[in-house]
Amino acid sequence: MTHPTIAVVVGNPKPASRTLSAAVNLAEALVAPPDLVVDLAEIGAGLLDWKSPTVTALVDEVGAAELVVVASPTYKGAYTGLLKLFLDRFPGGSGLRGLAIPFMLGGSPAHALAPELTLRPVLTELGATVHGRGLFVVDSRYDDPTAYADWLAATAPVISANLDARLEARTLR
Repeated sequence: MTHPTIAVVVGNPKPASRTLSAAVNLAEALVAPPDLVVDLAEIGAGLLDWKSPTVTALVDEVGAAELVVVASPTYKGAYTGLLKLFLDRFPGGSGLRGLAIPFMLGGSPAHALAPELTLRPVLTELGATVHGRGLFVVDSRYDDPTAYADWLAATAPVISANLDARLEARTLR
């Protein structure tokens, strides 16, 4: 069996952010280093150009990935407008065809439900399958493995089993 395609999409307006580092580390802890990393801060104004071939290609690649970690800092209790601009490019119901992990960093535990309340519904509307709960980490602990341990213990086996099933189905086709 081959390894699943893994994408990381980060909606932090600051390039090379802590959110990016945390999301890449999360993908590695779940499965393997990502095949595609989309730091939306580096695309900038291209997200406003609906004819941008770069953005169109990224939407296609992310949409086809078997696992997508979708990460954002928490702004006003929700994900960033930068991430919204990118997600608006995906067609409803079929734009994301794999598994997705809603992942958000925030300043305090008061925003711990943000991945579930704001990001998860959008990802499922776009066609992704979201197993387990979304992940929230206080941004001061973004590089602390213990901040992820309980979530990984509960969710990684489910993600792994579902990715294995998808890979097996892909091999049988």
